[in-house]
Amino acid sequence: MTGVPASAAGGTGRQPAAPGGKLGAAAVNQASLWNIANILTMIRLVLVPAFVALMLAEGGYDPMWRSFAWAAFAIAMITDVFDGHLARTYNLVTDFGKIADPIADKAIMGAALICLSALGDLPWWVTGVILGRELGITLLRFWVIRYGVIPASRGGKLKTLSQGIAVGMYVLALTGPLATLRFWVMALAVVLTVATGLDYVRQAIVLRRKGRDAEEQAA
Repeated sequence: MTGVPASAAGGTGRQPAAPGGKLGAAAVNQASLWNIANILTMIRLVLVPAFVALMLAEGGYDPMWRSFAWAAFAIAMITDVFDGHLARTYNLVTDFGKIADPIADKAIMGAALICLSALGDLPWWVTGVILGRELGITLLRFWVIRYGVIPASRGGKLKTLSQGIAVGMYVLALTGPLATLRFWVMALAVVLTVATGLDYVRQAIVLRRKGRDAEEQAA
């Protein structure tokens, strides 16, 4: 005697969905927002207004408050290193992280540069070059996103490191040889900012050209 087919039994061979299955799945997806990588990103976002308040306390020139501001900036830079690594290593990538992480990166760096220029510690043209480059590359990525993704280069990572060190040194109330050193570190950061920006433009043009050629061949 053969078994009764699933269709004959009024089924499809699949287990019926458990009551509240969709609700449970939604709850799991929502819970995934609160992973360690996203929490670090949120901390970095919260540190932006805290950094500005510390940086501008007592007129912005008090060494003690500048040291506290440096600590907030340093924590933000460190969490930037770890949150992306944790998200990729432990499969914690979320839509929130994809959007919030680059916003947090640019927010803390932009806040520091603008504060330094507003206080007269850093020329406005340096702030303009760095922030203009970051905005331009972001727009460039959207321009070619249908053809592919421009990967982060080694030069880009070195640029980020040099910017973080240089800005951190300017946040601190340094004098003497260290004040001279920070000038050259910032000069290196500006050179890398411009050089890597031009390289991203080159990559974007090549990527777009290849993508358009592929579309024409497929047509």
